[in-house]
Amino acid sequence: MSKRKLVVLTGAGISAESGLRTFRDSDGLWEGYNVADVATPRAWKRDPQLVLDFYNMRRRDVLQAQPNEAHFTLARMEQDFEVTIITQNIDDLHERGGSTEVLHLHGEILRMRSEADESYRQEIYTDIALGDLAPDGYQWRPDIVWFEEPVPMIEEAIPIIQSADFFAVVGTSLVVYPAAGLLNYAYHSVPKFIVDKKVPQTRQISNLTIIEQPATIGVPLLHQFLLEAIK
Repeated sequence: MSKRKLVVLTGAGISAESGLRTFRDSDGLWEGYNVADVATPRAWKRDPQLVLDFYNMRRRDVLQAQPNEAHFTLARMEQDFEVTIITQNIDDLHERGGSTEVLHLHGEILRMRSEADESYRQEIYTDIALGDLAPDGYQWRPDIVWFEEPVPMIEEAIPIIQSADFFAVVGTSLVVYPAAGLLNYAYHSVPKFIVDKKVPQTRQISNLTIIEQPATIGVPLLHQFLLEAIK
């Protein structure tokens, strides 16, 4: 018998429990930086050194962080379900936690790409310096989708969500678009779950179960709900 399909959209809340903060924790500041100064194409043109310094720090933070129980539980769910993680996070904690199908909507901090040609990409585990050039002769930049840039992986995420037998949202405020709109692509009849320590306004979402807990507590509860559902 084939496994049921579980699609999980994750956000900053799941990584926060591994010590990785989000700019939304601190009134629009991200580790003391205004997002407009470090996470937009305009910021890159204005002060690429500042942007590189900021993301070099983020990369070091990610490399020091460890997956938490929520990451490990999502990986264990693959024993019972066909699981795809769609994450807004730029860290690799899902992969290190053991999940095998992970789609990164907003890029990955452990990758860099040419500022001119996105086809030039490679992994990076150290700092990117100003003057480090891709094979096309242009500066390497973090392989991150900045604010004001399109999110091309959204188009890949939509059919995955439409294929779900169960859909869960974990640790996201559901206010960063276009990712927040993905919930609307889950079919009306599909059981939906939201796991967050402060569940956002959910309007008229059908077949919704709310688990108002931090991810490390809520995801194991989600697993139990889902196991009951397939008995």
